[in-house]
Amino acid sequence: MKKLFILLSLTLSIHAFGQPGQQKRALYEFDYDIPVYYDSIHAMLTYPLAWRNCRQTLSFDQWREKARQRVLELMGPQPPRTTDWNMRVLAEEQRDGYRARKIEFSLSRWYRVRALLLIPDGGGKHPAVNLLHDHGAHLYIGKEKMIRPLDEDTAVVNDADRWCRMLYENQYLGDYLARHGYVVFSADAPLWGDRGRKEGVDRAKYDIIAGNMMELGRNLCAQMHYDDIAGTDFLASLPCVDADRIGAAGCSMGAYRTWMLAALTDKVKVGCADCWMVTTEAQLTKRYGRAENGGFANCIPGLRNYLDYPDIASIACPKPMLFINGTRDQLFPVPGVKKAFEIMQHVWQDQGKADQLETYIWDQPHECNLKDQKAILDFLDRYLKDKR
Repeated sequence: MKKLFILLSLTLSIHAFGQPGQQKRALYEFDYDIPVYYDSIHAMLTYPLAWRNCRQTLSFDQWREKARQRVLELMGPQPPRTTDWNMRVLAEEQRDGYRARKIEFSLSRWYRVRALLLIPDGGGKHPAVNLLHDHGAHLYIGKEKMIRPLDEDTAVVNDADRWCRMLYENQYLGDYLARHGYVVFSADAPLWGDRGRKEGVDRAKYDIIAGNMMELGRNLCAQMHYDDIAGTDFLASLPCVDADRIGAAGCSMGAYRTWMLAALTDKVKVGCADCWMVTTEAQLTKRYGRAENGGFANCIPGLRNYLDYPDIASIACPKPMLFINGTRDQLFPVPGVKKAFEIMQHVWQDQGKADQLETYIWDQPHECNLKDQKAILDFLDRYLKDKR
């Protein structure tokens, strides 16, 4: 009976002291997960390395190199690179005008990853797209969000189809591009799909793992970007790919990965970013009543002391870049999107390439619908097919 009483007491104590949201103090310093003095912080973020603040002292090429190097420095050490890809084809099937493959290759000297690859029928070299998957707080699938899976169990296929219906208006963007003549490549970001936890999917563990990586001197977000660069290098090495005609595209976190990739490597010639662009001032504020602000998936410590999001994306200039956001997108307040677009537009205008930056805010929620996908295809065609 005594043991039972102790166990019951422990249970009640855990319930009383361990439940989130149960204990509150009258005073606090954080509200909606951001400090109450966020306006004071924003006032100090002058972005000294932005092009608008460097154009009097640096040439554009000098600025571009300096800004890119600062981003890479703050990203920290990268996984050890390799060009010994050692690719294996695990499965393949013929589809409508293209062949689908599930492959495995060495993305670094530390790890091998699986990816999906679509190759149009016919010989020769084709334009190619590194297709970057979204976040969605859904980590069970990654690459399968972009390309219809093959050789997978029913749970993966059903989940991918559900995601495709929900966010991509029931059309896999990768298969859509492959039917129009593009080699399409998509790999999982760290913690998604085949690169997840042994114990299974748990969104709450993402932040813990990101913290553990920092303890190891690594940045999980930066590793995602380094992997995207290495994945593009791998794509460029394929005999079916014209390495001078490689684009990148994605929705949501995939859009963020797209403009980061276009900014960090010139192997990407064109970028299409759907539903991820904003200013930090609009992202981290209570002004728009958002319940979620920021996160480890787009966090490179110290970077905001030098460059805002649109400033980083501007490193891609003068490449052709397409940005689409939605008026009903609850993640990106329209005033912040407009301001970010304006910042980028000034950069492309300064370089006499205003026509190569297209920015749209359409009446839509956070999604990559059929209209968006058609716009992405048309943009890629214009700069990867029509301008050979």
